[in-house]
Amino acid sequence: MTDYYSTYDLKHVINASGKMTILGVSKVPEAAIQAQQFGDTHFFEMKDLTDKTGAFIAKKLGTEGALVVNSASAGIAEAVAGIIGQGSKYHAYHPFSPRYTKREIILPKGQNVDYGTPEEVMIELGGGQVVEAGYANMCTPEHVEMMINENTAAIFYVKSHHAVQKSMLTIQEALEVAHKHELPLILDAAAEEDLKKYVDMGVDVVLFSGAKAIEGPASGLVFGKEPYISWTKLQGLGIGCAMKIGKENILSFTTALIQYLDNGPEAGEAMKARLHPFVAALNDVPHLNVKEVQDGAGRPIFRAAVTVEASSPKDAKQVTAELKAGNPAIYTREYRANEGIIEFDIRAVDQAEMDLIVNRLKEILA
Repeated sequence: MTDYYSTYDLKHVINASGKMTILGVSKVPEAAIQAQQFGDTHFFEMKDLTDKTGAFIAKKLGTEGALVVNSASAGIAEAVAGIIGQGSKYHAYHPFSPRYTKREIILPKGQNVDYGTPEEVMIELGGGQVVEAGYANMCTPEHVEMMINENTAAIFYVKSHHAVQKSMLTIQEALEVAHKHELPLILDAAAEEDLKKYVDMGVDVVLFSGAKAIEGPASGLVFGKEPYISWTKLQGLGIGCAMKIGKENILSFTTALIQYLDNGPEAGEAMKARLHPFVAALNDVPHLNVKEVQDGAGRPIFRAAVTVEASSPKDAKQVTAELKAGNPAIYTREYRANEGIIEFDIRAVDQAEMDLIVNRLKEILA
């Protein structure tokens, strides 16, 4: 078997950061790899493949429609474009035509986050005009409602650890405001784990990454109510052509999704059982104070939160930089490094890699 690390002079990577795009997101399960190989070596009528895998997924989720796209980001742009065009083929060919004035997409200010690109970039790519509601530290249903006017096309909500958590309206509250004004709610839930929850809530358009919790290949899923899904699909004639997904990834994602729905992600208790000895070992490293924490967005994901003490010869930013500079490169969650806190996500980390992380930290802080 070819060692591609050697062939292309690449670093090995230990991913203690999570399902992150910059690291290739996830390890794809064997069943999905086999489906991908089948897709690679066979031909299909692509419209038939798209329509029938979408119908299959929608039935599995108990929703009205579903569409496999090439990423959650593509899903944002295509869903926004679909809602603006409302099924018009003219719009698909001329997505930025001035004849379409109902383009405003209301987004809580604290959710206009950069997840690799800002949310507003993908909304604007779909022809939407972002209208921020509320403030950086709070957004209420009233803040959203006061921004609605005759040019409002949809309300947009981001369920993510990147987004402001405190003093934010809930998804249910955003949905109630949207439906009160006969508007759809678009939910960016790219890294979430429970797909059916949002179907049960009645969210109009839901966006998931195919490569994060679901552990599929590079892909995304748009699902929810009609006619929004059909309108999104129509964008394949327009901006979606630049974002199209291949036959192999459609089959691979659909297979990964079936496996995910049957088996689910690693249970929180199992994750904590693996985490406890890692936390104990990290606490033996000089200048570190370590505790177990839960994901900030409330998902059943548990991590080691490492505080680099003031007595340390190196601060948290220096530590994360040295971890990444080695080979293997060790990537962590460094969002709070400016506060002296580094988090380790162990979902894709085995025991041997945990041992290596502990030893590397001892070297750095010796």
